[in-house]
Amino acid sequence: MRVFVCLGNVPDTTTKVKFTENNSVFDNTGVQWIINPWDELALTRAIELKEDTNSLVEKVTVITVGAKSAEPTIRKALAIGADDAIRIDAEPTDAYAVAAKLAGVLKDEDFGFVMCGIESCDYNGSAVGGMLSEFLNLPSVSAVSGIEVEGGKVSVSRTIDGGKEIISIDTPFVAIVQKGISIEPRIPAMRGIMMARKKPLNVVEISDTEILTEHKSFELPQPKPPCKMVDPENVKELFDLLQNEAKVI
Repeated sequence: MRVFVCLGNVPDTTTKVKFTENNSVFDNTGVQWIINPWDELALTRAIELKEDTNSLVEKVTVITVGAKSAEPTIRKALAIGADDAIRIDAEPTDAYAVAAKLAGVLKDEDFGFVMCGIESCDYNGSAVGGMLSEFLNLPSVSAVSGIEVEGGKVSVSRTIDGGKEIISIDTPFVAIVQKGISIEPRIPAMRGIMMARKKPLNVVEISDTEILTEHKSFELPQPKPPCKMVDPENVKELFDLLQNEAKVI
């Protein structure tokens, strides 16, 4: 069984966000790019399944929509343990276009299931996985926090209010995963980094896809006010600040 993991190339979560052209374009100067955290956990779980002798998962492929600048991030996924990678040579514009391009490649591939992170840490749209399943005309399971493959059968678990829901599903399908799918993301070892240089990274072209959304402008949050020190004996002032300024009580 082959498993595909959709990979997002996103700015490091500690990046100081800046915009140019009157706050209409993200300034990526000096930005450190990483694997989207939810996708990294999905990749970790896919590799764990491949390593499980009771699982039929034999191959893990990562797939992403991105320019050549995304290849270092893809190579990190290969160093972590993915067997090969596909880069769709296009800028990831909106969720619709990304899902359409992913589907354009995946529809011709043989796989057991596709794993997508529930959202990306840049735009937090939470839309690509659901759109992908529609494009592929496959069932999907959202908010997956666990997945098991044994004897050709796949079961997924979802955390719900007051408990856990376990679903048995036939392949192929799309799993939209959240935190809990794996405890900690894998860190590439030196051997994995060296091997990643020789693993296949295929670049494919997909015809232009309609872009349905456009970013007009961005607005940064207001800076936090300076810390105010209150005398521990002055409870009245503390209460007044919490009630009328911080508005937390």
